[in-house]
Amino acid sequence: MNHLKIDEQSAEEHLMRFLAVEGVTGEEAAIAAAVSDELQKVGVPASAIRFDSVHKRIPVPTQTGNLIVDLPGTRPGPRLLFSTHLDTVPLCAGAKPSRQGDRIVSDGTTALGGDNRTGCAVLVSMIETLLKQNLPHPPITLLFTVREESGLHGARELDPQDLNGAAMCFNVDGKLASELITGAVGQENWDVEIVGKAAHAGVAPEKGISATLVGSIAIAEAHRGDWFGKVIKPDGNGTSNVGIFGGKPGKPAGDATNVVTDYVHIVGEARSPDVAFATKIAAAYREAFAKAQADVQDADGATAEVTFRSKPAYPSFNIANDAPVVKHAKKAVESLGLKPTTLFSNGGLDANWLVKHGVPTVTIGAGQYEIHTIKEYVDVPEFLQGCRLAVALATLES
Repeated sequence: MNHLKIDEQSAEEHLMRFLAVEGVTGEEAAIAAAVSDELQKVGVPASAIRFDSVHKRIPVPTQTGNLIVDLPGTRPGPRLLFSTHLDTVPLCAGAKPSRQGDRIVSDGTTALGGDNRTGCAVLVSMIETLLKQNLPHPPITLLFTVREESGLHGARELDPQDLNGAAMCFNVDGKLASELITGAVGQENWDVEIVGKAAHAGVAPEKGISATLVGSIAIAEAHRGDWFGKVIKPDGNGTSNVGIFGGKPGKPAGDATNVVTDYVHIVGEARSPDVAFATKIAAAYREAFAKAQADVQDADGATAEVTFRSKPAYPSFNIANDAPVVKHAKKAVESLGLKPTTLFSNGGLDANWLVKHGVPTVTIGAGQYEIHTIKEYVDVPEFLQGCRLAVALATLES
């Protein structure tokens, strides 16, 4: 199938339109409308397009639910699910895309939003190709999720019944069409509140309990125990990070240099291919904060109040190379004359939750480079390769 033809100009036009529509995480209404409009322009009936109610279940404000499209098959076969996410990171707000040779770039003041407007354009282009060329395919469901960038919420909170019994899924969210992501780490999030006691730092510092000191000692303790950064232990491996060391919402930790800091809020994460080990990493931080709490006392022996909370963010998964979804993906890549490789991701994907919901999922790429930075760009030839791969995935028989 290396002769597979797509309308390259139309595919690029879809991408340029989507890149120009603002839709940061949680504010996906405009891009959802744009995708719905393009789908109808390429021949999808409005009756096949719907929105779920996931935004009512997501615990943070979200404009709209996931966009879902159901298409009947033109030949027998198990239903295929194709997914991608609608939202971008906030750094993409106000992006002004332009074509420079084989790249699409921003103006250098924002990120571009190729993550994941490439995915949106790939799925629209795939459907356009299937309909205009009357290519035989099994029943297909498209899923465009919300709030992927801020916690995989759209995939996490969706009702699996909305996927209509899909047998396998192909998620578009990566760099190279030939790289198949078949597994990813799980993550546990944690945060800790430290309530110390204020005192004049120059006159009577011994009367205070420094929340800053408690937090600093705890982080140093985690580092000494080899629980900070890359974590390699006899019973598992993973990573951890302290992302936020601050005060009350919107405030720094501490008010002035002459006051012993009485409140600190710290937020971190732990990741591992084994979600149970991610929980163990978080537990090591809990122990570190407990030790630091005991170490820091005022003149009367009182200690800070430390409240540590942790909860799973998303599960890990790892699909075997001989699983039907992986074999199908490899066959499709090879049909384009490319050599497939399988990868395990150290970042979370919608695939983490789709697998948890019972749909084996492989993630493919479509030209995203330097994502989440102002240097972000889309490699157009690789984007078009992603479009071809999507069509091959939809039309090849297993």
